[in-house]
Amino acid sequence: MAKIKIDPHLYDRIKNISEKAGYTSPDEFIVHVLEKELSTLESVDSNEEVTERLKGLGYLE
Repeated sequence: MAKIKIDPHLYDRIKNISEKAGYTSPDEFIVHVLEKELSTLESVDSNEEVTERLKGLGYLE
């Protein structure tokens, strides 16, 4: 299993929301969110659309 580093403040927010939403763990929440976002991006027709969506989400400038 791969591991990633997450800012401690962000992890605290994830932990809080995952508990409120009824997830069994922050990891379960993170996996769900990533799978949902990947599914959305995989359905896009072109790299340009992916880039624009990522910009709109604030991931790219």
